[in-house]
Amino acid sequence: MIVLVLLSFTSASTQNNISMERTDQLATLYERSGGTETPEYKDGIAYFKLLAEQFNTIEMQNWGPTDSGEPLSLVLYSHDGIFDIQKNKALGRAVLLINNGIHPGEPDGIDASMLLLRGLAEGKLLQSVNKDVLIAVLPYYNIGGAINRNSYSRTNQNGPKAYGFRGNGRNYDLNRDFIKCDTRNARSFAEIFHHLDPDLFLDTHVSNGADYQYVMTLVYSQKDKLGEPLKTFQEELLRPFLFDYMKNVDDEMTPYVNIWGSKHRHPTPDKGIEQFPDYPRYSTGYTALFNTIGFMTETHMLKPYAQRVESTLNFMRAFVTAASTYKTELIKVRTEAKQTVSTKKTFPIKWEADLSKSSMLDFKGFNSGYKKSQISGADRLYYDNDTPFKKEIPYYDSFKDAVVVDKPEFYIIPQAWHTIVDLFKINNIVMEPLAEDTILEVQVYHIDSYKSYTQPYEGHFPHYDIELRSSIEKVAFRKGDFMVPVNQYGNRYIIETLEPQAEDSFFKWNFFDMILQRKEGYSSYVFEDLAVEIFESNPEIKSAFESRLASDEEFKSNPRAQLHFIYEQSQHAESAYKRYPIYRLME
Repeated sequence: MIVLVLLSFTSASTQNNISMERTDQLATLYERSGGTETPEYKDGIAYFKLLAEQFNTIEMQNWGPTDSGEPLSLVLYSHDGIFDIQKNKALGRAVLLINNGIHPGEPDGIDASMLLLRGLAEGKLLQSVNKDVLIAVLPYYNIGGAINRNSYSRTNQNGPKAYGFRGNGRNYDLNRDFIKCDTRNARSFAEIFHHLDPDLFLDTHVSNGADYQYVMTLVYSQKDKLGEPLKTFQEELLRPFLFDYMKNVDDEMTPYVNIWGSKHRHPTPDKGIEQFPDYPRYSTGYTALFNTIGFMTETHMLKPYAQRVESTLNFMRAFVTAASTYKTELIKVRTEAKQTVSTKKTFPIKWEADLSKSSMLDFKGFNSGYKKSQISGADRLYYDNDTPFKKEIPYYDSFKDAVVVDKPEFYIIPQAWHTIVDLFKINNIVMEPLAEDTILEVQVYHIDSYKSYTQPYEGHFPHYDIELRSSIEKVAFRKGDFMVPVNQYGNRYIIETLEPQAEDSFFKWNFFDMILQRKEGYSSYVFEDLAVEIFESNPEIKSAFESRLASDEEFKSNPRAQLHFIYEQSQHAESAYKRYPIYRLME
């Protein structure tokens, strides 16, 4: 039985205990500037180092490389100075991971984390709950973007005075890279994530999009993708607690106002909103693959920077308090979820919003309208901040399965596909190399058709509308090829990367484009004579050819197509063409 715990709350200003007048060495630039500035990367990192030097409850570690050339820094808070992850887990503490600066033009979480960690270490914040958690903070995830400062690229945003850039040192959007791992940042993040195995995850952002009254909006793991028992825990305990907490500290929030790609195609939220589809390319979608509930705070771009930082700090307090309040249930449901996902037989790999289901959401917005643009003369959208409203709107937060697959007993990855093997190793996926050459009967996918983006997207031309057919074949495997058992807590990662039709599969992200191009061909003047011999020795090919001639007038008048048809049916056509090189060994 799930029981909602009710706590008493005090106001945000009382709890935060943040003074813009603080002037000692632990005062942040945010405070010294009156809530208008965020530090440069080198100064921000120096501040986190200072906290680690001043307090034995804070430790700073350097982890793997990033595209910037700088290591990825991790800051840990433990009330008793125990920073070993396994010791903390053995003590029954919840492990929390907070990620900041993935988009350094949205630095709210960086400054809020400084205030959070200092407040914890000084004994001024969350003293009643700090014994129940280990808090891990990535102060700057996108270091290259943080170094690339300016005051103009966040066109819609109200402060701070200067900030970093969305793209990293190679202009990647790191919040699209958690599956494909094109960057060193993403690979180092995966190592940290699996080292911590966090019970909850938070990624801090600033929104773009509609105008409304709230400072804070929240993205959270899509319940139907999470599955049980995490779904019930999130929906009945965790999410209500977080929303109630924020409301009780006078910082009411709403679910993320997703108008991007909405099936409603409404430019304003007053007609309803759909829950953000957190695909595995995004941080929270990635963490959910490993049974970690994820949150993205999205403060409102038009609100002053000081309000946004304070609201982010409020949510961090709610986040830590929730983990403490429900730590026993949280750890229990994660353990159960790992067991469930390791034994379940079928897996959805694509979802879509279920528009037949919605809940009603009390929404505080601003009235909107259209007026003539002074630039184009066409109608343009505007929001009237002088006419706020509160009304119920439909919130579409249910998703349904679009594609479901039966899991195999094993996937088999030939060792030649080392890029896949490397990513599986980084993500703690158990693999068993074959001890000797062997022949196995496996299910083989063949790519019948697909479409591709016509413009580059994050360094790729992703595929979509992928159609497959399958066959059962005997395939020769070599000693050292990898058997991947589909009986582990990372099953969702395994399946959602290796199944070609999955939303963020490796196939979709062009990892296997080599098989989509023929490597050999023929000269027509040579193959003409060979085609006659093929007909003589393969009457079934000749019969298929004649049937095609009789039914397809265009084919009948195209000698080149006729010759190619014979080539495709013959043993001369390479078998690797459009033959997916990851195999399924069924039970």
